[in-house]
Amino acid sequence: MAARLQTAGIETTIFEARDRPGGRAYVYEQDGFIFDGGPTVITAPHVFEDLFAEAGHCLEDYTELLRVEPFYRLYWEDGVRFDYNGDTDSMVEQIGALDSGDVDGYLDFVRYASRVFEAGYSELASKPFLRFSDMVRVAPDLIRLRADRSVYATVSRFVRNRHVREALSFHSLLVGGNPFETSSIYTLIHHLEREWGVYFPRGGTGALVKALVRLLEELGGEVRLNTPVERIEIEEVAGRPRHRVHAGSEDGEIFDLVVSNADIHHTYAKLFRSVPAADRMRRRLERMKWSMSLFVLYFGTDRRYADTIAHHTILFGRRYRGLLDDIFRGDRLPDDFSLYLHAPTVTDPSLAPPGCEAFYVLAPVPHLGQAPIDWDSAAEGYAERIFEYLERYLPELRRHLVTKRWLTPADFESVLNSYHGSAFSCAPSLTQSAWFRPHNRDDRIPGLYLVGAGTHPGAGVPGVMNSAKATARLVIDDFRR
Repeated sequence: MAARLQTAGIETTIFEARDRPGGRAYVYEQDGFIFDGGPTVITAPHVFEDLFAEAGHCLEDYTELLRVEPFYRLYWEDGVRFDYNGDTDSMVEQIGALDSGDVDGYLDFVRYASRVFEAGYSELASKPFLRFSDMVRVAPDLIRLRADRSVYATVSRFVRNRHVREALSFHSLLVGGNPFETSSIYTLIHHLEREWGVYFPRGGTGALVKALVRLLEELGGEVRLNTPVERIEIEEVAGRPRHRVHAGSEDGEIFDLVVSNADIHHTYAKLFRSVPAADRMRRRLERMKWSMSLFVLYFGTDRRYADTIAHHTILFGRRYRGLLDDIFRGDRLPDDFSLYLHAPTVTDPSLAPPGCEAFYVLAPVPHLGQAPIDWDSAAEGYAERIFEYLERYLPELRRHLVTKRWLTPADFESVLNSYHGSAFSCAPSLTQSAWFRPHNRDDRIPGLYLVGAGTHPGAGVPGVMNSAKATARLVIDDFRR
């Protein structure tokens, strides 16, 4: 967002609360291992290429994106393994081996996902929804594509095998949505990955963050680290509203506008707490459904496991719908889990010492507003349960551990200021998407714009990158007037 504004000639300063840039894409370095803190699945690389091109630069001069194959390796407890990728022949062969009757249905699903992509991504992802008429305009397409159906219900209309249904529906979890509740619009992720592939930056996601910072600074923008914003006040200056930003100084600094990439609830409940219009939005946000939280376990081993796992591995537990019900509606920590295992050293061995492997494993868990778990007490035991489970796929894992750390819902709440410790902001249901989601420009607070997972189009790397494109267009048009 800052790079887009700076490119347009709008002098931009980033206030970053932490000691490194990147926010949720933070980087932890420990015992010679490099762990990306958050986003690791890079799809739609064109969103980065376009950003650099608009600034007159070339992405390849700043960072290298490595293609990941397969996109994901899926394992079930009954021994089924599935390499999910963008090759139609490979997908058809694997699906046919599970259930030959699902092959034609899968091909029909591919065509359906392509139509959803054209309507839900190409046309809408980078365009702000500020008026209800914007929603009415796209309603015929949404009705035709049955956006009222969930991802899982839609997939189930095309295929019948349990493994295939789960393989084609888990993607919504990567943006914080329950496959049984998230709108079928999110089946577009299947086409998006087929269209552009799945990538990983050489040096980790942190290398991509460094590239963005370098671009911004070359354009004349500024990044201030260790500078959390305490509050923002609205003042009349020379006959128009301006923002006094308090971040480390009592008097604060005056800016023409604020673009908030903070948690959406934190923006209204804390940053703009002195502005009456913010309280109304705070109350609305507290009535919304919020995405699940995460327990993220980072660890390194003194041996390699690249012969058994892929860069991105999904480990399905013994339950699917039942577990998701517990995660999204339950009031306690489930006894079982399904896991996303990230092993970046499969693609880039430089992220660990020679002969070693770096991992993080992500377990979806209920957010704190739903299950007020004491994570200070629960974290260590939960981590041990995960390590024990992972030994099914990583033999003698605990014997080869050399370093570990974790991030809990309590950390999402305290370090990242996430409401209820939610990992992906407002849940991506149909009635919390597009016009129904907090708008890219606030309707009542002059000069306040929003960017990131809490506004349109939502979470995920392509989502937040497109939110920046949509919001930047608004800022530029507003200030041209």
